[in-house]
Amino acid sequence: MAQQSELYNLLKRPIISEKSTSLAEENQYTFEVVKEANKVELVKAFELAYPGRKVEQIRLISVPSKTKRRGKKVGHTAQRKKAIFKVAGEPLELFAGV
Repeated sequence: MAQQSELYNLLKRPIISEKSTSLAEENQYTFEVVKEANKVELVKAFELAYPGRKVEQIRLISVPSKTKRRGKKVGHTAQRKKAIFKVAGEPLELFAGV
């Protein structure tokens, strides 16, 4: 079980895209999270970061790396993990007006 200070580091950043903006209208918010985190830890981290909000559902998506090319050089993008939180109650201020 992660300590309270470690929970803050599980949520890396919110993902702002056309799809996540449309999901925000339904009280579903998308965040990039640490790859090693599990659902229980992520729910606690979200509720700690946004007090007064209760997570109803969480979905995790592992995004694999892609091969990218720039001229002769071939590289890969980083693997990442996304979490979609369905929240009960008021909408988050972070996504208001986006």
